[in-house]
Amino acid sequence: MPTTLTINGQRHSTDLPPEVPLLWVLRDELGMTGTKYGCGVGSCGACTVHLSGVAVRSCQLALGDVDGPVTTIEGLGSPENLAVLQQAWIDHQVAQCGYCQSGQIMQAASLLAETPAPTDAQIDEAMAGNLCRCGTYSRIRTAIHSAAARLQEG
Repeated sequence: MPTTLTINGQRHSTDLPPEVPLLWVLRDELGMTGTKYGCGVGSCGACTVHLSGVAVRSCQLALGDVDGPVTTIEGLGSPENLAVLQQAWIDHQVAQCGYCQSGQIMQAASLLAETPAPTDAQIDEAMAGNLCRCGTYSRIRTAIHSAAARLQEG
C-alpha cells in the first residue's frame, strides 16, 4: 500500500516498505539530495530535517513513522529567495567542505523557532549533535546570532 508524505509543502507517494529510513526516501526515491548521509546512526546530524517543525535525524526515522509534514533544506529557501539562515551562512562564510551544512542549517532553524534570541550556551547545546569535520563552529555560532538579529528586526 502506498505511503503519502507531505515534503516541502508538496504531497509525494511511495511504495517503499515502511521500515526504509526517510533519508533514502528523500535522496533515492525523490531526488532531494540536499539532505546528506553522514554516519547512518543519527550521531552526526548531516541528515537533519524537520518533522512537524522539529529537527529529526532522517537516517533514523522510518518511513512508516513519519506522522507530519517534512521540511528539507530544499524547502527552507530557494536560490532565488534564500532563508535568513542560509544568507547568514553565506555572509559569514561558514561552509568549508559544506557536507554537513544542510543539517547544521536545519538544526539552527529549529533552534531559532524555539529560541529567537539564543545565547552562546544555548546555541552550543542545540548544535552539539551536529558535527563539522572542518571545525567551523565559531562561524556557525556567529551566523546563528546574525540570523536571529535579522529575524527579530522583521
